[in-house]
Amino acid sequence: MVLRKKSSRTESLVLLLCTIAAGVGLNFLGRLLNTMLGLPLYLDNIGTILTALTGGVVPCITVGFFSNILNGLNDTTSMYYSVISILIASAAVECVRKRMLNRFPHILLSVLIFALIGGVGGGALTWLIYGRDFGEGYAVDLAARIRESLSMGYFSSNMLATFLVDLVDKAAVTAASVLLYLAVPKNWLLEFRRQSWYLRRSPKTEGRTTRKRLSLSVKASLAVSLSLTVAISGAVAVSIIQYHNSAIREYEDKGGVVTAILAGMLDEEHVEDLLAKGREAVSYREMVEELDNVLESSPEVKYIYAYRVRADGCLVVYDMDVPDVEADNPGDLIEFDETVAKYVDRFLAGEEIPPDITEDEYGWLLSVYRPVLDAEGELLCYAIVDLSMDNMRAEEIAFLAKLISLFIGFLFLIIVHSIWLMRLFIIQPVNTIADAANRFSYDTPEARVKSRSMVEELSITSGDEIENLYNAYRKTTADMMAYIDEVQHKSDQITKLQNGLILVLADMVESRDQNTGDHVKKTSAYVAIILEQMKKEGIYADKLTDSYIYDVVHSAPLHDVGKITISDTILNKPGKLTDEEFAVMKTHAASGEVIINRVINTMHEESDYLNEAKKLAAYHHEKWNGLGYPRGLKGEEIPLSARVMAVADVFDALISRRSYKGPYSVEKSLQIIRDGTGTHFDPQVVKAFLDAEPEIRRVAELNMENDDLDQYNL
Repeated sequence: MVLRKKSSRTESLVLLLCTIAAGVGLNFLGRLLNTMLGLPLYLDNIGTILTALTGGVVPCITVGFFSNILNGLNDTTSMYYSVISILIASAAVECVRKRMLNRFPHILLSVLIFALIGGVGGGALTWLIYGRDFGEGYAVDLAARIRESLSMGYFSSNMLATFLVDLVDKAAVTAASVLLYLAVPKNWLLEFRRQSWYLRRSPKTEGRTTRKRLSLSVKASLAVSLSLTVAISGAVAVSIIQYHNSAIREYEDKGGVVTAILAGMLDEEHVEDLLAKGREAVSYREMVEELDNVLESSPEVKYIYAYRVRADGCLVVYDMDVPDVEADNPGDLIEFDETVAKYVDRFLAGEEIPPDITEDEYGWLLSVYRPVLDAEGELLCYAIVDLSMDNMRAEEIAFLAKLISLFIGFLFLIIVHSIWLMRLFIIQPVNTIADAANRFSYDTPEARVKSRSMVEELSITSGDEIENLYNAYRKTTADMMAYIDEVQHKSDQITKLQNGLILVLADMVESRDQNTGDHVKKTSAYVAIILEQMKKEGIYADKLTDSYIYDVVHSAPLHDVGKITISDTILNKPGKLTDEEFAVMKTHAASGEVIINRVINTMHEESDYLNEAKKLAAYHHEKWNGLGYPRGLKGEEIPLSARVMAVADVFDALISRRSYKGPYSVEKSLQIIRDGTGTHFDPQVVKAFLDAEPEIRRVAELNMENDDLDQYNL
């Protein structure tokens, strides 16, 4: 899968393997240096911590695990400590993520964490592996001195000693790792962090469900962990059962050898001699000498004896003295023990007796029986050996500790790599697609081109369902962009048609008034200039949004639509209007409101555009002091769009030629606008108008036959 074009998949894999090999090599060199110098330390985690600093979680965990596996080729016990190395690697990664290896106090805390894992955790594992013993070494010698000085117990003194030794070791290892990290070129570190295998936090996606659910990463981790735990637990259980059965068979084989030796000494003559003379028999002394050698060579053999089983009890043929237990004398009749009582019929019949395990005051014993026959095949007695299995229990615990430690190491390694692969090939691509979708922008053609390029640059080529999802998403976005472009094109055409129709309608109205000329276009341009200047200066900032300005500017041509109801006689009268005629002329404002309101009533949805047109038509002759018409509104009772139009309308009327007057100069017209501040006009609107004087002058001097007003979207 290619999520970054910085390096190829092969180059990225080679860099990962080199990073792991370098980390394992550093651990090996550290251990070799420690051996050469004869230090009471380990120095085998330098590569692990350095890899955490440079390469992140996957190579670090791998280095921690395989360092112990490779060391285990020379020292088998080393591989059982792989779980400790993995825990140290995990702690190192977390310390790096929390930036604990960047500052001195936090470095000390990191060293303490590493020492607790290595010293306390490793010490406990050693205690289990060596059969509740701590083996030998400097830490054991230190523990002995601690016990003498502080009167501590065996376990606690050894745990303290291993912690103290590991504290020094981890301080040296951490210091060496940090110094090596500071020596690594920064461009190398950047290269590491650009690799796909360098795990980082997934991109934050918007629009997530408000319900708290487990992420795909957590679900995958739980599934992998549960599956592997069940599988490995089953493997451990089977291994323990196999080990237990194998150990018992080994004990049985040893018991069989000893009973064979004993049976070889018990022919008919010797048995009768022992029963007659007891310990005084010559054969008894010979047997004792021979069987002493057996006890010395086989410490697990605890009791050696021979019984002739009768209906009334067991007749002792031979019983060997052992420490702490007084042997029975040959010829003594004793009661059946638990095993004999269980198989008494088979004993009396002279049959083979299976090995039997008992646990009583004599300990945990495995008893092996062998029938001794005379030359005619008649049963003489049974040769019996009891083997102590107490050591086997300690060995099983040690074996279990080794097995669990090794399997946990494998489990952790497999889980980390499984999660890594899942994040790399599933979660990361899906999150990348989701992140691209959340950042996709449709509002402008430039944003759409940029967003589509962003999707194309993901270039997910995994060859699986993720790639299918990506290709489907890419096609959907491409089709959507094409559709949006088409809709936008048609919308632009409709908007242009709408604006053109409005201008045509306004021109038709104005063409009846021979005095107005270019009044529609110029007033619209002044309105656009005033609104943009107000926005720039923060005047009425809460009101002046881009959509508001668009609606006002494009509805401005309709401000005099009500003049269509005024007769030509009044509209084009060459002289001053009479009071009666002026009263008729003033009705054009209310008529304009009625006309646009009829249009609004024909629509099924609210239109901000037409609402502003209605306000402009109805109130552009209202005055700030309340002396305007048609309703005598004052101050901010007058809609803002109408207050702006009032300034633009009056200014254009002043600088334009009319049948009843000549054009005023721009300077005089500007002065009249100033004089109307606070009476006729909104002071804030006048301020913006005067602040934009250069642009106002430029529009005032334009010939409306050209296209210089296109910048005002007219």
